Amino acid sequence: MTTKSANVTARVQPEVKRQAEAVLQQLGLPVSVLIDTLYRQIIMTGGVPFSLTVPKLPARDSLSEAQFDAMMETGYEQAKAGEGLPVTAAFVKIREGI
Repeated sequence: MTTKSANVTARVQPEVKRQAEAVLQQLGLPVSVLIDTLYRQIIMTGGVPFSLTVPKLPARDSLSEAQFDAMMETGYEQAKAGEGLPVTAAFVKIREGI
């Protein structure tokens, strides 16, 4: 195994750093391991290993508690009324939108 000797320096907003590191700590994952894993995935996939598009649907963190609750209530009522899709059909629709 080779010795790790390269450093990576990045500037991020302090609050973003704090929140991300808190999540990583809960996972027991050091930042250096995460960065190493990300770099390896970039090499293996030949690109960024996740989507960098603006979501068409609102993301959870952009919704207020009331908006999120209303969206979940609508989905629940649709499911009770049998207006949902089987999982396989839902994934087909998701893939069509990608």
